[in-house]
Amino acid sequence: MTGREEGLRAAREVDVLIVGAGPAGLAAGAELAAAGAGRVEILEREQEAGGIPRHCHHGGFGARAAYSWAPAALTGGAAHDRGGTSGPEYARRGATAAVSAGAVLRTGVTVTGWAGPLTVETTCPAGLERITARAVVLATGARERPRSARLIPGTRPAGVYTTGELQQAVHLYGQWIGTRAVVVGDEPVGHAAAGTLRAAGVQVVAMVTDRPEPRVRMRTRVPLLTGATVGGLLGRNRLSGVTLRHLDGRTTTLSCDTVVLTGDFVPDHELARRGGLVLDPGTRGPAYDSAYRTSRPGVFAVGNLLHAVERAGFAAQEGRAVAVPVLHRLAGTEERAASGPPLVVDAPLRWITPNVTGPHVVRPLGDRFLLRTARRLPPSVFVVSQDGRELHRRRRLSTTVPGRSLQLAADWLDHVDPDGPPVRVTAL
Repeated sequence: MTGREEGLRAAREVDVLIVGAGPAGLAAGAELAAAGAGRVEILEREQEAGGIPRHCHHGGFGARAAYSWAPAALTGGAAHDRGGTSGPEYARRGATAAVSAGAVLRTGVTVTGWAGPLTVETTCPAGLERITARAVVLATGARERPRSARLIPGTRPAGVYTTGELQQAVHLYGQWIGTRAVVVGDEPVGHAAAGTLRAAGVQVVAMVTDRPEPRVRMRTRVPLLTGATVGGLLGRNRLSGVTLRHLDGRTTTLSCDTVVLTGDFVPDHELARRGGLVLDPGTRGPAYDSAYRTSRPGVFAVGNLLHAVERAGFAAQEGRAVAVPVLHRLAGTEERAASGPPLVVDAPLRWITPNVTGPHVVRPLGDRFLLRTARRLPPSVFVVSQDGRELHRRRRLSTTVPGRSLQLAADWLDHVDPDGPPVRVTAL
């Protein structure tokens, strides 16, 4: 930063600063403001708050009481819509709940970096700012990896989307999409993309997955091609086809003018990385403990920044849950950062969250860890160990599938050696 920029940057202080106004950030803001945390400010780089649900026009959002936006401090578990609501309506309710509880919501503000342990630098049309907080909550969410990050060869024609880009183009901007589309990925988000395409009048030619069998079994009239990967994109100005490689070595070409690359979510961890926070190698989000504490004292993290990607309602639950440890921080009764032995997993498991051990903290969401697997697992025995010492063993009777989380009890945490090596989770 130049000296001139330094002089132009206004400085001020807040009690709690929340970065990101998606489901997790809005819920955290509503809960903290309602609990009397002082000045609670939520920053959002987009012009509207709400995160991904803003452009998800399907229903089902907020269908469970636990996923309600209403702060528990005000309602004790307010009423909810049993059938849920649309994504945009869910986003509007989240923003309204946060502002009604007393949080300050500022959109069009981008956090560009850190100027201190609890000080961030921002930019917006009104100018540059430096904001210092007593506690910072990172709720920056997750994003789908685009074509370039997936290293898909071929030309660079128009007609290539991620799910988020597709939903924004259709629902926010009313753009023409195409006539024939291929959806890459068969997780729930892939089926949501197929629904968006059909709503836009686009024929879905096929859904493609590299798995030998479907990740999610859903009723659909769209052909599902398993065991196939995208070998290249064809076309000059506009996409004309997608080349597929099959497990048996065959190659085929599907004629289409649109392809949607779904799934393959990664945490939006740029701000955490710039701040020097420890990142978990499995999730690629900030390493954190059961109280949502990161490696930096006073910096917390919630939502899909931690585990790309869970449902919006689950992210909102975590936003509400982080209020308790943040309030402890403000009261001076909890000052430490996440500092216990890390939790690691053995293949084919992909990651575990939380991924830092510590004192046994009973989480408001339930005393559980979440696990993901890279491939389909038959009924297995899950073993938790540290330095060869078994801490926990539990048989899971159902099949574990990629793309869906499974739960692991946390009643073994008190047996962890706080000065010992990493704790390992293995599926036998």
